[in-house]
Amino acid sequence: MRVAVIGGGAMGRNHLRVFRELGDVDVVGLCDTDEATAGRLSALHGVPTYRDHRELLAEARPEAVTVAVPTGLHHQVAADALRAGCHVLVEKPIASTVEAAERLVRLAAEEGRVLAVGHIERFNAALIELKRRLDGGELGSTYQIHARRLGPFPHRIRDVGVVIDLATHDLDIMRHLSGSEPVRVFAEANRHIHTSNEDLVCGQLRFQNGMLGLLEINWLTPTKIRELTVTGQRGMFQVDQLTQDLYFYENREASAASWDSISVLRGVNEGAMTRFALEKSEPLQVELAGFLSAAAGGPGQIVSGQDGLRALELALAMIRSAETNQVVVMP
Repeated sequence: MRVAVIGGGAMGRNHLRVFRELGDVDVVGLCDTDEATAGRLSALHGVPTYRDHRELLAEARPEAVTVAVPTGLHHQVAADALRAGCHVLVEKPIASTVEAAERLVRLAAEEGRVLAVGHIERFNAALIELKRRLDGGELGSTYQIHARRLGPFPHRIRDVGVVIDLATHDLDIMRHLSGSEPVRVFAEANRHIHTSNEDLVCGQLRFQNGMLGLLEINWLTPTKIRELTVTGQRGMFQVDQLTQDLYFYENREASAASWDSISVLRGVNEGAMTRFALEKSEPLQVELAGFLSAAAGGPGQIVSGQDGLRALELALAMIRSAETNQVVVMP
């Protein structure tokens, strides 16, 4: 399949590298508005480069593209690619506004093209295995999902805050793992380093199935942490998304106390801990292989445009909640 990458920043460079590592892929072009960046990537990977994405679409005629440009440009670039007949994977968030995201979803359907959104954590081996075990009922009833996504300030980011850049990952994962939709959202946010947007947020979600979601997200922690726990009837799963490790901490029913005043109480106690042996792989490679398979009409797994739209709606609801100090009820 003929593919191209639009955007030569950190994420675009990774897309370009992975595409060149995949079989049956012909990388026909890269677009970046910065001439020096385009020149370096052309020399490194030996691909034609363009300064204007419309020129790339007209001359290179790719069948599929990834869009890794600043968030404010997602809608225009992705829409141009869809109208040019391309299948599109646009990095998250799908767009900067709900209205723009809705237009992309409609346009992809009208053009009969695949629209995928780059929520890369869906393709983390530990989260894939966790989803399989939750769907198999191994945890019993699910009570809470708690996501911690912390790290230093990324100087590549200027156009959005931490909610749009990072919380969208965990909002998508929570929906995916729970199989349920949030009904209300509340968040508190602060700005300490970022000049115009929030760089710290703590949020809470209530899901239709009664589960609670908790998020701690910031750009203020001097070490990177990507951790998710799911607590339920039979214990707790813990995921380290950086190492792709999955653990299970078993609930063991506490024995009755020996003195009469609390002999009727029961609770949970520490049981066995299991670390699962997983076959790990680069999530971006799994994501792009699934996208190309879906683009070719195969069974490849993607995060759909509709899923990307919902993650954006939730992120914007968190921002609105933090700004108004009000609970936001989701439609």
